[in-house]
Amino acid sequence: MNEIIVDVSFDQTRAALLEDGELSEVYIERFSNKRTVGNIYKGRVENVLPGMQAAFVNIGLEKNAFLYIKDVYTDCEKVYETPCNGQKVSIKDVLKKGQEIMVQVVKEPIDGKGARVTSNITLPGRFMVLLPNANYIGISRRIESEDERNRLKDIALQIKPENMGLIIRTAADGKNIEEFKQDLEFLKRLWWSIKKKEKVFNAPKIIHKDLNLVSRTVRDVFTRNIDSFIINSKTEYNKVLELLELISPQLKERVVFYDKGQNIFDYYNVEPKIANALSRKVWLKNGGYIVIDQTEAFTSIDVNTGKFVGSIDLKDTVLKTNLEAAKEIAKQLRLRDIGGIIIVDFIDMGNPEHDRQVLEELKSCLKKDRTRSNVLGMTQLGLVEITRKKAGKRIDSVLQKPCPFCEGTGRVLSEETMANRIERELNRIFTHTSAEAALIEAHPSVAALVIGSGGEHLARLEKQFNRYIYIKGSSHLHPEDIEVKVTGKREYVESQAYPVREGEVIELFIAEPHAVNSSDGIGRIDGYVINVEDAADKVGKKNRVRVTKTYKTYAKAELVN
Repeated sequence: MNEIIVDVSFDQTRAALLEDGELSEVYIERFSNKRTVGNIYKGRVENVLPGMQAAFVNIGLEKNAFLYIKDVYTDCEKVYETPCNGQKVSIKDVLKKGQEIMVQVVKEPIDGKGARVTSNITLPGRFMVLLPNANYIGISRRIESEDERNRLKDIALQIKPENMGLIIRTAADGKNIEEFKQDLEFLKRLWWSIKKKEKVFNAPKIIHKDLNLVSRTVRDVFTRNIDSFIINSKTEYNKVLELLELISPQLKERVVFYDKGQNIFDYYNVEPKIANALSRKVWLKNGGYIVIDQTEAFTSIDVNTGKFVGSIDLKDTVLKTNLEAAKEIAKQLRLRDIGGIIIVDFIDMGNPEHDRQVLEELKSCLKKDRTRSNVLGMTQLGLVEITRKKAGKRIDSVLQKPCPFCEGTGRVLSEETMANRIERELNRIFTHTSAEAALIEAHPSVAALVIGSGGEHLARLEKQFNRYIYIKGSSHLHPEDIEVKVTGKREYVESQAYPVREGEVIELFIAEPHAVNSSDGIGRIDGYVINVEDAADKVGKKNRVRVTKTYKTYAKAELVN
């Protein structure tokens, strides 16, 4: 059962491909951050860099787009490093500063870099891709039947426009020549419209915008292999039916409008699957696991046996784990849309036949991937290098942003390190001021360590500096943050340090029984402990209590009837 689930909300559209209930691909398009891949612009060359054999083109986006020499020509005889009349082509012989040129975005702006563009325009249709500036025919590699490939090539030769190229898509499998002609006529009309706009508009200007996510999903993913297309927007549902009427009328009956009250991604259990796609560790069905670490252009994947102990011998256990990992790795590359260089550290097998089996399993599973990938083989250390085309943003970069605290390291300072930092801050305060006391706020876990068991660490600090020190736990602070709230006279600092006053009546949630006095209960306000007498039977409830005595690290209280 293969399904496409589409969630259209007021600020974003999400599309998920489910294969036998498992999430295989997910696409997210936010209205505040529109996709640019596929868009065609009339741009102006801003800089020509012969040393890089590239140019920067102003297409009207925040950053100039990057155009490489090989993306300027479609004629292979004129590509850089290919002989051309006995000489090599240089970017400065092709483009001049200020020159206007029509380009198409092939890679989104990512990580502060501008978009990558090409002058080799491609216009995708339902069954084919029109190449206005090329002159060749290609057949989708996912069509494996040699007879079908030959049939499709014959059709393409019959209908191919002069001096243009065609790439036959996977969805064309089994289609007749009339369906191809209809698709081609639409693409030719689109190209003529783009050429007219190019003559009218001045650079920089967008002259063609690719379809939105819903329409692209219908065009590129919704084939006869999909059993149902389920969408929760009546407006987009009607648009899908209109589009299918033009390109694949037989699929209209598979489109379903979802009108239940529950969120559509929750109903089909997609939300937790997306959350799992952000996890660093992915468990395998047999108890092993893989660990995925990503950088800007490089991804490493480590395979571990985990809880899987096998049933025959070590070699069999390792082989089964690696085979299961190969399946999961292929799935995760699709799901997370990981591109660039991927290095997989399989468990060393020491058996060439087992190496071959794992590689074949990996290649077989990657055939489902619509994005081009290449498995380059396995080394003696069990390392496998994979390359996968990188065109858009990974799912983690769409759903997440860099942590402002750890700045991408994935780690924070320990409580011990932060306690030492507080001690250095106290030394600075008492060395350079005449303050009698200081109040410092920190994360509760850090504050607890600074105070110490029974307040002994805090007492040691006060003796060391010969000053009064107040430490307050605050859950709203990050573990790496400390705040010097107030310094000065002891009486004033103390009045600011305690969240409660003696005699005050408050509503307090009793969180746990006292560790020593089993009849008492413990509550907290901003990490400040309040010991309530005879409140052990009130744990889990909110009660009115009167504060009877305040101390530096805790207060005593009694229940109020």
